Amino acid sequence: MLLERVSFMDDQAREFFVNMRPRLVGSLTMIHGDQYVAEEIAQEAFARVWSHWGKVRGLDGGAAAAWTFRVAINLGRSRVRRRIAERKALARTGSFAAHSHVDPDAADAVAVRGAVAALPVRQRTALALRYYADLPVAEVAELMGCAPGTVKALTSQAIAGLRKQLDVTEEARDGS
Repeated sequence: MLLERVSFMDDQAREFFVNMRPRLVGSLTMIHGDQYVAEEIAQEAFARVWSHWGKVRGLDGGAAAAWTFRVAINLGRSRVRRRIAERKALARTGSFAAHSHVDPDAADAVAVRGAVAALPVRQRTALALRYYADLPVAEVAELMGCAPGTVKALTSQAIAGLRKQLDVTEEARDGS
């Protein structure tokens, strides 16, 4: 990995970025439904963390990770708002042409990704941060700017929505 060979970065920074990358990119992929977009957002978040490394270095590991997630979530929100504005502008001019990149994948994985992508953004965000990033409810609540109970409700609603979309029966969940 490139980060492991960067010479200008101290060991603490290198370790932080190397350990943080999979969780951040994976969470952002679930939130935005596109790994390439997730990697782009994560890269920009890491650039911003690096530019504030003097402050971030002094934080404990959990707070530094939470700050990085906050930066990435905010960047993702800005990207979504920008894309909506672009689509509206393109639609007004009649030059809107949608395109998306789809990697070949197993049918189950495609179905799950599609079901997750169909969830409302707040449910998708809560689900990704809770279960993919493995963050505690309190941290997710802080990142999302809501109460812990809201995170629990959003997560529960997301799981119920996924079960419904994927037609998961009680027997399938119990392994019967």
